[in-house]
Amino acid sequence: MGATSLTNQNFESNIKAGVTLVDFWAPWCPPCQVQLPIVNELAADLAGQATIAKVNVDEENELASQFGVRSIPTLLLFKDGKLVETMVGVNQKQALKEKILGLLN
Repeated sequence: MGATSLTNQNFESNIKAGVTLVDFWAPWCPPCQVQLPIVNELAADLAGQATIAKVNVDEENELASQFGVRSIPTLLLFKDGKLVETMVGVNQKQALKEKILGLLN
């Protein structure tokens, strides 16, 4: 089970409760190909605890604009619908997991 794909239609409903990590990515972006497997592993590790999601910026450029995503991968961390952290570039799994678990407690 990998990360949930988000679109303009389902974005708000997915981030409004609990902790959500959203990976803004594109298929043509080499660093995104490094980040995506990490995000998918986190989705498996944290199933039932946090929502791990991804947004394809080519398909959902409106969402990318809304959050000021200019370079990818960009990871956004939400708690109960509020943006708490923006991380640009590739992030390691352990660092992301610690941030998410910190927000859960």
